[in-house]
Amino acid sequence: MKKTANKPVRRKKPAQRKKPTRRKKPESFAAGVGRGLRMAARSARKIARMYGTPIYVWENGRVVAKKP
Repeated sequence: MKKTANKPVRRKKPAQRKKPTRRKKPESFAAGVGRGLRMAARSARKIARMYGTPIYVWENGRVVAKKP
């Protein structure tokens, strides 16, 4: 007969409960649009900086090319 070593029995850890997340107040449509535009502008500035291209903005009634 072969003798086997006594191995400790591995038990699974109990599943951790998820913490309840806070629900955010629903924002108005206009607030969501504004947030989206700011995110898009930030992304456009980042890409323009990466490639060295100018950013066109509206300033004093005319379109002006700005270097990022």
